[in-house]
Amino acid sequence: MSETKSTPDPEETSPLETFRQFFALERDVLAVSLAMFAFSLGFQMTNRFLPEYMVALGASGFVVGLFGTFGNVISALYPYPGGAISDRIGSRYALTAFGLISTVGFAVWLVAPNVGAITVAGVTIEPWIWVFVGLVLAQAWKSFGLGATFAVVKQATDPSRLAAGFASTETFRRTAFLIGPVLAAVLIDLHPAFTVSFRYVLAVAVVFGVVGTLVQHVLYDASDDTVGGGRFEGVAQIRRDLRDMPDPLRPLLIGDTLVRFANGMVYVFFVLVVTQIFSVGLETTVAVGGFSYPLDLSPQAFFGYLLGVEMVVALLTMAPAAKLAERVGLKPVVALGFFVYGAFPVVLVYGPELLSPTVPIQWALVLVFAFSGLRFAGLPSHKALIVGPAEQGAGGRVTGTYYLLRNTIVIPSAAIGGYLWDFVSPEVAFTVAAVIGVVGTGYFLVFGEEFEAYA
Repeated sequence: MSETKSTPDPEETSPLETFRQFFALERDVLAVSLAMFAFSLGFQMTNRFLPEYMVALGASGFVVGLFGTFGNVISALYPYPGGAISDRIGSRYALTAFGLISTVGFAVWLVAPNVGAITVAGVTIEPWIWVFVGLVLAQAWKSFGLGATFAVVKQATDPSRLAAGFASTETFRRTAFLIGPVLAAVLIDLHPAFTVSFRYVLAVAVVFGVVGTLVQHVLYDASDDTVGGGRFEGVAQIRRDLRDMPDPLRPLLIGDTLVRFANGMVYVFFVLVVTQIFSVGLETTVAVGGFSYPLDLSPQAFFGYLLGVEMVVALLTMAPAAKLAERVGLKPVVALGFFVYGAFPVVLVYGPELLSPTVPIQWALVLVFAFSGLRFAGLPSHKALIVGPAEQGAGGRVTGTYYLLRNTIVIPSAAIGGYLWDFVSPEVAFTVAAVIGVVGTGYFLVFGEEFEAYA
């Protein structure tokens, strides 16, 4: 991006002001932001429902767990080669290529049921295998920009307002996280057969992918792009970046990794808890402007609205939590987010039944997912705590190193959760996950360090 940015005024880095400045940046930054919104929308419309889609295509719970672990592998391995490709062919063409590949991934998910089972050399390839193939492609766009986003926010925001800066960009991105599942729920409710209605969702995701790719290719001007200036030097560079990671990040990384490992054990099963364990939809009447509308949602569609509730709470709490961090520090706010991450598995599995004597189970689930939304309140402060100790100009590299190490360790989590789900019980899987998450939260509370700009 262009380096001709003025020094930020600490009094002008509130979430609202930073959000306004976000839209006032150069055309290339805005183009990437719009593409980020389009691909986040497409991915959130589809990804949270894929476990249900796989089960409908014949996959077992353990296979769903393997799918989650496969996604962890991609998240860990993609950022470095993604950055290397971008350095070699340029940001504009890299973004266009990644966008096209992600769009093809959505299309692979769309046609998976049409392929059917294929027998090759006596081995039957089930239709759900194409969901794995599609994931390899669909996550391509996410391989670019994680470190760059952190670096840009760090360069444009006063150190004592980092959490507020991240709150504004996260609000932009999480708006897509809100719209995506709710739009998916509306589309899913158009047909009683999930394998049919979910393909409506996938078709719309393909459209968003095409639009996002075209927008970024036409509008993006990378002539002044200086992010990722050097070429990737291979394993030696990774080792050097790991060795040079700022010391204050290490306890945060350990606590965060435990919390994310716990979440990774059960994340892909959230939809199955709603659609299979509780098997509950929503039947009610909505009154608007003197008119009454009957509402009869399938469990799959209801799950989409639950994700919407979760994201509404996230959007309402991120900016106030970022402001709170300026008074009490980043560490307590991050710890709150970690605690919700850690506790949510047992709250989801046991909470609705505990509340059901006084609250209908549908509304108990609404309360449970509203609680889940609080985990995002600590996300801007968490990002500020990651990039804050980095030297100016090194935010992207430090961020990439942090996520590489964390995501690599988290890789087996979903497979372990899938094994417990399939061969022991869902309750055990979710309880073990919660214990690991709470331990990670406790570790961070005891050993985690505050970023001195907030101390």
